[in-house]
Amino acid sequence: MKIFRLVTIGIGIWILAVCAFTFSYEFQILHNPEQQANMVLSLSILPLVWLGSSIYYKNGVTTNGYIVGVVFFLIAAFLDTLITVPLFIMPNGGNYYTFFTDFSFWIIAIELVGVAMLFYYLKVYPKVKTIKA
Repeated sequence: MKIFRLVTIGIGIWILAVCAFTFSYEFQILHNPEQQANMVLSLSILPLVWLGSSIYYKNGVTTNGYIVGVVFFLIAAFLDTLITVPLFIMPNGGNYYTFFTDFSFWIIAIELVGVAMLFYYLKVYPKVKTIKA
């Protein structure tokens, strides 16, 4: 497992996801801006994690997609703890408890891990299986 590459890509995914989340508030379409931001985030996670996974798996890395997805999630949760909650959530009346127990947070977390696993099983696993056979 290429830990430095995995952490760097995880940080990049988190930065782009936070940008998409905050940028969605600028163009309010729905009456509930928080719901809109969560929808934008859940849609933007799909290509971001897919792209991040494709970059990670370059050069023959064969780490299981579940591990890659969980590491991406742990990096995002750690950065949310350090940066997102204090800078974006607390000034608007939220706290750590409401952020980390929000249903949409866990849906997005499952989505993040799921996309990394899907990439692995569609793009990497068939090659690994062929090489080992």
